[in-house]
Amino acid sequence: MTILTGCKKDFSEINTNINNPVDVEPDLLLRQVIYDLGENMSYEGFVTGNLLGQHFSMVDFNLFDRHSLTQPQLGGNPWPVLYKNLRDNELILQKVESDPIYAVYEGPARILKAFMAQTLTDLFGPIPYSEALQGVGGNVTPVYDSQESVYLAEDGIIDQLDKAIAAIDAYNAPQTLGGDIFYNGDLSKWRKLAKSLKIKALIRISDRDNEIALDVAQELQALFIEGDYMTSSADDAIFAFSDSQPNSFRMQKLRDGDFNLYVMSQTADTIYQELNDPRFNVFFRGTGNNPNVLNGLINGIDNSQTTISVSNYSLPGTIFRENTGDLKCNFMTSWETKFLLAEAANKGFIAGSAQSLYEDGVMDAFGYWNVTMPANYLTAGPAAYNGVDGLEQIITQKWIANTINSYECWIEYSRTGFPELIPVSASLNNGLYPVRLPHPADEIALNAANYSTAAASTGGNSVNSKVWWDVF
Repeated sequence: MTILTGCKKDFSEINTNINNPVDVEPDLLLRQVIYDLGENMSYEGFVTGNLLGQHFSMVDFNLFDRHSLTQPQLGGNPWPVLYKNLRDNELILQKVESDPIYAVYEGPARILKAFMAQTLTDLFGPIPYSEALQGVGGNVTPVYDSQESVYLAEDGIIDQLDKAIAAIDAYNAPQTLGGDIFYNGDLSKWRKLAKSLKIKALIRISDRDNEIALDVAQELQALFIEGDYMTSSADDAIFAFSDSQPNSFRMQKLRDGDFNLYVMSQTADTIYQELNDPRFNVFFRGTGNNPNVLNGLINGIDNSQTTISVSNYSLPGTIFRENTGDLKCNFMTSWETKFLLAEAANKGFIAGSAQSLYEDGVMDAFGYWNVTMPANYLTAGPAAYNGVDGLEQIITQKWIANTINSYECWIEYSRTGFPELIPVSASLNNGLYPVRLPHPADEIALNAANYSTAAASTGGNSVNSKVWWDVF
């Protein structure tokens, strides 16, 4: 009995793994969320977002490129990445709620929550949100919220950003923000990030403006007049990869055979040639047969019927493999903000110059990729702004600059129809261009009843069922 009592007395200490702490400080969590989310979603952007957005084409193992989105191969499953980081971010918010000493983390954590929620709902439509991340409390089968609710309800995307701004404005304690690999603790920069993300959210739902209580144009005009959004590269929410492990871009770590599955798409070839845009020398390299020639491959080939020699096509540029220290992970930037405002001006939502905002965005985007913009790029040729094709020009420039930025190019194509993509060669989706990712198969087993409700609202979890804001 003495032995048994002794074991019981020290059981919790003996069975505590000192290498797996049960409590993590917010600075470590914040650093981890930013890096893990950025690193994984940049990889997703390369291997799948760039296929759906037609920057790249794939020569083999290309079910995703042929639009069979239920069969992800090297990528195409961002659900666990986003929910893992939402969970860790929620631990920061719980710390904030439990102890005022952590109040400095409230604004940034709310901003990241809004960012991740928007990415999830823009990709999948209805998602577990209001009841998500409550597993510790016993709720392991959360309901799916509609996309409209995720955007507009209390604690939804826009409300989270408003609360984040309010928390930053109200903060006046001496504690500093640790773990901030964006801004080294500068809350004023986080405030600008929140404003830019709010502009992005408002533009994304702007085609629903007449059907919702929120006045999108009024909100955008107020943000534009206030002006406290991202305006220069110093405001960008980014981090740089390195040339070597452990922080190199993941494509550097893959074997040659996997990297060489990706080549320039015919769509990218067409767009860059029409614009005579020098950024293609960053994103691509010459063919194996001729290093001075760029050549793209149509997306979605049936390689059982077509013989492809990779040496005939342009591989992705050295920035994605040999020189990843030149590559940045992008959450939000000044150039994207300016393109969003240019669209707002083009549509009459704000009293600004669409041309000036567009041109400023293009210049910032060239700078982001460290490419010198040709002197006549914005004054002659197809990149020179004109009111007739203004929206297409804005979205096309955003498409170029958003290379490997998660799934942004595909999402924006679904929303606007720009730039014009080429139909895939051998579609496995009846020739239709998919507009959402399917909810993962795990949900059928783990959250069956709520999954069934969501599936009923998406045509049986169809990749062709439009999300709520998509009226194109």
